[in-house]
Amino acid sequence: MDTATRIEQALHAALALGEGPAGPPKLATAIRHAVFPGGARIRPQLCLAVARACGDGDPVLADGAAVAIELLHCASLVHDDLPCFDDATTRRGVPAVHVAYGERIAVLTGDALIVLAFQALAQAARHAPMRLPGLLSIVAQRVGAPTGIVAGQAWECEPYVGLAAYHRAKTGSLFSACTEAGALAAGANPERWQSFGLFLGEAYQVADDIRDAAMSTLLLGKPAGQDIALSRPSSATELGLQGAIAHFDALLARAVGAIPPCKGAPALRALVRAESERLVPEATVRTLAMAA
Repeated sequence: MDTATRIEQALHAALALGEGPAGPPKLATAIRHAVFPGGARIRPQLCLAVARACGDGDPVLADGAAVAIELLHCASLVHDDLPCFDDATTRRGVPAVHVAYGERIAVLTGDALIVLAFQALAQAARHAPMRLPGLLSIVAQRVGAPTGIVAGQAWECEPYVGLAAYHRAKTGSLFSACTEAGALAAGANPERWQSFGLFLGEAYQVADDIRDAAMSTLLLGKPAGQDIALSRPSSATELGLQGAIAHFDALLARAVGAIPPCKGAPALRALVRAESERLVPEATVRTLAMAA
């Protein structure tokens, strides 16, 4: 089974845990709207890629970790799009959850996805209970305070935050959860995989800054120009587009350099190269360079 199919099947199975005839139908529909259609699914892809690089000794547990992280990511997007934060009307090319179903259902959808993420992880670990505490700790730390994605969103409510700290919390932390959880699910030492995830996640956020400044709403599938409109920290603003691209390239190089020696290292390097081209295509770089 290819990775994309594996991820989508695991997500459908996870969402089924929170569905049933006794539940409110609008909430169930909104939850599926938040998860499908998905984006690039880079987070679960990364989690499974690391698990494979470490031998993939427990595919069920790796799937559970990958799904939990993707559901938490989806929850964060639902909450990010709310009028009290970004007030975004679209996400992944479709109406944001609060636009399609109202703010109250959107808040509850995000909450339900958070709970469902941990439910799915616990379900996947039923036959491997000794690894569950470590996985729960990794995921919870990378999502919550003081340095997880919740903190990343909260930094936007503060008068000042350093760009690197903001990027590590907003995006790098959940990428680190992917690499650490993927390793632990396969029975490997998660600490050896932390730096790879942090550098790659920080690069991903820099790419998001570049795309927000240089691409259209149609191409992004969400409103463009939001960093300037909302006065958010942005590498494109602080470093300029060319400086941001150079920073992106440097972070990717550090991410590749942080991949621990393993049989799956070539596949991981290929994944990083593919994401680099998808996020900041060489043609875009050339266009920006000519315009500078």
